[in-house]
Amino acid sequence: MQADKAVLFDLDGTLVDTERENVESVVLAARRWQVELGDDIRKFIVGHSWNEIHARIQRECGLQVAMSVLIAAAVEEKRALFATQGYQALPGALALVDRLLGRAGLAVVSGSSKVEVQETIAGIGLTQSFQYLLGAEDYSRGKPHPEGYLSAMRLLGVAPRACIVIEDAEPGILAGKAAGAHVIAVKQGNFMGYDQSAADVIVDTLEQISDELLDKLWRS
Repeated sequence: MQADKAVLFDLDGTLVDTERENVESVVLAARRWQVELGDDIRKFIVGHSWNEIHARIQRECGLQVAMSVLIAAAVEEKRALFATQGYQALPGALALVDRLLGRAGLAVVSGSSKVEVQETIAGIGLTQSFQYLLGAEDYSRGKPHPEGYLSAMRLLGVAPRACIVIEDAEPGILAGKAAGAHVIAVKQGNFMGYDQSAADVIVDTLEQISDELLDKLWRS
């Protein structure tokens, strides 16, 4: 039975504590071609998709390798970074997803590559929880463009105003709003200090997202 409402999750910094490792994996991958990423690009990596990250590195650093090649290198570096510690779900993530199962359509919309999304979701034990896992290869324009979230809405068959987007970074918050969804911003994973004021609601952790809050947004 198709749900009449949905929750669309960002992944890194929202469901799982991976933002720092994401940045580091891209930095290490670029070094394979003797390219050193500056602070501006390192910050840009957080909240943006591989489409925009690759284009910016090409444009500003002259790195002339295909996006798929750079992704493959970063995936190798990321696997090494998580080889000993494993993936850590952020506080309240597992419980919130469990509460939503069967109550709403669920999807992940991430700027990470599809393999990164799949491995990360598997790493926190949620592979069977989401109907769709969207990565950077599933759309051409990343956050803050709404294409990724609009794609998830179409796949789930749920109208924008019946969707709640949960994000940590400003590009994703703006993408959710542009897609016509209600947006909850979570402070916990926002280590870059992105402006979250465009969200409808700001919470400290996923633990603060109650059924009452979700129902209030769905009704509005």
